[in-house]
Amino acid sequence: MVESRKVAKRWRKPLMRTRILLVLGLLLASVLPAAAQNRFNLVNSTGQTIEQVFVSPSRLTNWGSDVLGQNVLPPGQSVWIVPQLSDCVLDIRVVYQGGRAEERRQVNACSLSRVVWGGGPAGGGDPSFQFINSSGVVVNELYVSLSTDQNWGPDRLGRGTLPPGASMPVNLPAGRSCTVDIRVVYADGRALERRRVETCSIRELNFR
Repeated sequence: MVESRKVAKRWRKPLMRTRILLVLGLLLASVLPAAAQNRFNLVNSTGQTIEQVFVSPSRLTNWGSDVLGQNVLPPGQSVWIVPQLSDCVLDIRVVYQGGRAEERRQVNACSLSRVVWGGGPAGGGDPSFQFINSSGVVVNELYVSLSTDQNWGPDRLGRGTLPPGASMPVNLPAGRSCTVDIRVVYADGRALERRRVETCSIRELNFR
């Protein structure tokens, strides 16, 4: 009888540890974000056939492989995009039949379920956003205009500056376009431009 009780105790400890690990695992699963939360539907509303689609994290410099493979994306159709990496901020490049290409930079795929290519829903959506200076350098001048505009327009900072970590709203006309061009002039004299940044699907843009 004594020996049987000792055996029971030896089995009880591993069983308790297993239960504790199981509870911890369930708690972590409820706290951590779900994997592949950056999946989205790419909708072709351009009126043209898309032959290639490239999706890559914005932090990388290479596009990787064509996610369509041997397929194409006809007008009015959509394709489910599952990025290979779990980054939220993505760059997207499409190549049309005939070779013309278009890009959208810094699309926050974790905050949306679809990306409409060709003006966006309801004629373009609202491209306004909050600009955040994440560069670590003071911004002296900031220009933001729709990609369809022919000029930059006035410096949005006016006589002011934007310190590192600071932000400001960028208001743009809704319903015309979802892509914007951005030009920043830093206090050290450097200038940086980004073209065709898709902003209808984001609320904030961290500019580095």
